[in-house]
Amino acid sequence: MPNLTHPALQTAVTPPAALDPPYAAQILTVTAWALELAPTNQLTEAGLDDAFRTAVAGIVGHLPAVVAETATLNARAYLEPLTDITRAEYALRLRSTGRELG
Repeated sequence: MPNLTHPALQTAVTPPAALDPPYAAQILTVTAWALELAPTNQLTEAGLDDAFRTAVAGIVGHLPAVVAETATLNARAYLEPLTDITRAEYALRLRSTGRELG
């Protein structure tokens, strides 16, 4: 006869959103994708800023301001200083960092 004095324990189910990479990682990945649209061009400050803004708008543009700002600041903290590098090389670094975060 089963023990009916304690309710059956249910295992916790991880919500699908918890399995998604953090917003900062997603921003870095989309920034990399945007940079790869012109992979052989030299990376400039303006080019990186455009790609980053595109990623931010797409990933966190619809979220509450505090969430969007936090994710944007977190992602920006992982941007490496610019050197004499192509957009594709920088994109590889961003993807690697994004994977480490996710």
